[in-house]
Amino acid sequence: MSDDLKKGLEGVLVAESGLSSIDGDVGRLIYRGYTIEDLARGASYEEVLYLLWNGHLPTADELEPFADALMDEREVDDTVLATMEKLAEADEQPMAALRTAVSMFSAYEPEDDADPEDLDATLRKGRRITAKIPTALAAFERYRLGEEPVDPNPELGLAANFLYMLTGEVPDDIAAETFDQALILHADHGLNASTFTSMVIGSTMADIYSAVTGGISALSGPLHGGANQDVMEVLIEIDESELDHREWVEQATEQGRRIPGFGHRVYNVKDPRAKILQERSKELAENGEDKWYNYTTTIEQYLTDEKGLGEKGIAPNVDFYSGSVYYQLGIPIDMYTPIFAMSRAGGWIAHVLEYQEDNRLIRPRARYTGPQDQEFVPLEER
Repeated sequence: MSDDLKKGLEGVLVAESGLSSIDGDVGRLIYRGYTIEDLARGASYEEVLYLLWNGHLPTADELEPFADALMDEREVDDTVLATMEKLAEADEQPMAALRTAVSMFSAYEPEDDADPEDLDATLRKGRRITAKIPTALAAFERYRLGEEPVDPNPELGLAANFLYMLTGEVPDDIAAETFDQALILHADHGLNASTFTSMVIGSTMADIYSAVTGGISALSGPLHGGANQDVMEVLIEIDESELDHREWVEQATEQGRRIPGFGHRVYNVKDPRAKILQERSKELAENGEDKWYNYTTTIEQYLTDEKGLGEKGIAPNVDFYSGSVYYQLGIPIDMYTPIFAMSRAGGWIAHVLEYQEDNRLIRPRARYTGPQDQEFVPLEER
C-alpha cells in the first residue's frame, strides 16, 4: 500500500464510472458518451436524467411515462411547506432550507421500508427527490417574498415549471429553453466534491435521502458551489461603479483582485459549458438587456488575451456565464447554488446507484503526524 500523500485526493482513482468524462486539456465533457454540446442543444433535462439513470437516451415511448412519473411526484407535503415558511421567516439561507427540505422528504417516502440493496427502489426514491426539490425551492422563495407558493403546472416540463412556480407566470420559450439547458449543463461533472460526498454516504448503504442531503451540504461550501453568485455580485459592482466596465476590470486586476469564474480544478482551457451559456446569454441580451453580456465578454477578452490568463491555463468556467444568465432570467442571486443542487441531484443519484451496484465501503487512510510514546499521567497528578 502506497504511503504517498495526495492532498485533496488529487489524481487519485477511487472508482470506475460510465456516467461522465472530462478532458480538461481540450475542453470536452461527455455524459455516457454524448457530448455536452449535443445534449444541451438537442435534449431536454428529463432526457438527460433518463440517460444518466438508465444508460441510454429514451425513445419517445420511454420518455413519456418517465416524464409523467416525475410530474406525478412534484407535490410536497404541507408540513414541508410549513417548514419552508418558517425558515423563510427566520431568514435562513436557501441552501440550508433545501438541505432541510430533502431531509423532510424522507418522512413521507412510501417505500421507506425498502431493502437498501434494492436499487430499483432507490432509483424511485431518487426520482421523488428530483421531482420535489424544485417545488420546495420555489415555495421557499415565494414565502421570502411574502407570497403563497404556486402549485406545480402539469403542462410544463421540470425547468419551465420551476420558473412558473417561482414567478407565477408561464415563462416564454427562450427563458424555458435557457433554463432547461442550464440544468443539463450542471447535471453531472465527474467526482467533484459533492458527488464524491454522496458516493461516500452511499457506500455505507445509507438511504438516498442521506446521500443527496450530504451532496447539498458539500455544494454549499464557497469553494464548490458559490462562484456564480460571486460573479454576479462583481457584475453588479461594475454596473454601480462610475467607471466604464473595461476601466473597472483593469483597475481591479491592477489592485490584485481576483475575478471569480476563472480557472477550474480540471479544465486548462475554456469550460465547454461556459461556451454554451455564453451563447444563451447573448440570445437573452438580444431580446432584453445587453449590459450583462457586454460586461462578461469584455472581462473574458481582457483577462484571457491582454492579461495572458489563457496562456496560463486559466479560462472562464461554467460559473462565469451561469450567474448572468440566471440574473437575466430574474432568479434571485442567492438561489443560484440551490439551482445548481436542483440539477446536480440527478447526477448524485446516478453515481450512488452506479457505485452501489458493486459496492465497497469507502475508507481511506490518513498519515499520522501526532506524538508517539506519550506517558499517561492520572487526572489527580496532572
